[in-house]
Amino acid sequence: MPLLPTLSTFFIVLSAVLVAIGWVLIVKDRRDPHRKVMIAAAVSALTFFIIYLSRTIVVGNTSFGGPDDIKIFYTIFLIFHIFLATVGAVFGIVTLVLAFKRKIGRHRRVGPVTSVIWFCTAVTGVAVYLLLYIIYDGGTTTSMIKAILGG
Repeated sequence: MPLLPTLSTFFIVLSAVLVAIGWVLIVKDRRDPHRKVMIAAAVSALTFFIIYLSRTIVVGNTSFGGPDDIKIFYTIFLIFHIFLATVGAVFGIVTLVLAFKRKIGRHRRVGPVTSVIWFCTAVTGVAVYLLLYIIYDGGTTTSMIKAILGG
């Protein structure tokens, strides 16, 4: 298993688990533990993003190495995952800002939507990881730096 993709996938799964724990805590009206767990979830998601971005810039992204006849399905699935991840990140930031600004009414309305999007993002992210590194051998990897510099 490749180290950085495995590590980044771990952190995205951890963030989703922490969001689920945070949801249970707030349902039980345990506000302070909810706040702490949700901050930990945000830190975990940020850690994922830092690892992912660093890897993308320095090492590169791995292309799909599976059979050509399912490559189009993988590509569509990947686009869906990227869309979910982008929407989830924006919703996550908005949800955190609402909480920190103590706009709890709006936070309560947006939070559950954000959580569901985040769970879907984590599940599709794990599926992408499995398809790229576990089920099939990864394709070629080219770093952004090499692509830009032509190396």
